Amino acid sequence: MSTFGDGLDAAVRRAFTRPAPKSAPARMRYLVRQLKGTRQVAQLLRVSQRTVERYVRNQIKKPRPDLAARLEREVNRRWQPQVRARARQRAATTGGIVIDTRARIGYTAPIGTTDEDRLRHLTVALPPQYAARLFEAREQGAPDQRLREITAEGLKEIYFQDSGRRAGQLEEVRFTDIEHVEFDL
Repeated sequence: MSTFGDGLDAAVRRAFTRPAPKSAPARMRYLVRQLKGTRQVAQLLRVSQRTVERYVRNQIKKPRPDLAARLEREVNRRWQPQVRARARQRAATTGGIVIDTRARIGYTAPIGTTDEDRLRHLTVALPPQYAARLFEAREQGAPDQRLREITAEGLKEIYFQDSGRRAGQLEEVRFTDIEHVEFDL
């Protein structure tokens, strides 16, 4: 199961115009250029400066798994920041965001209505204000639960209430048992 934050990051990565470096030495060289020195990269990755220098010179090519994961994460965080910013801006102002999810979704409604959770597969285009809220929360380091709540609010308004045309007394939408969630810009 992927998390909501990972899904948002993946959606932004699909907007990249060039692929990020793949090999460990290329990734290390990229980080050295970005951070302007091997000492800063060594501190960031929690390795020695000498180790960073050996990767830069292609003397080491295969990092251990934990270092490989940190290296990939740090390169992806810094790769094409202007393309990333434009994609977020476009989604937050004009394009919106599409969510594709398979999850158990229920809601709180007045007595006399069926509000049981059901397994649903939904593909819904959320308007730009929800994209803006999701990206803003992600930037501030909000937990996955908060991103889930924002998405549930968007589904409530757009899918269940049809932008105010039906189900006006619906109070809350709940996401549980998420099997799949994917975002697209």
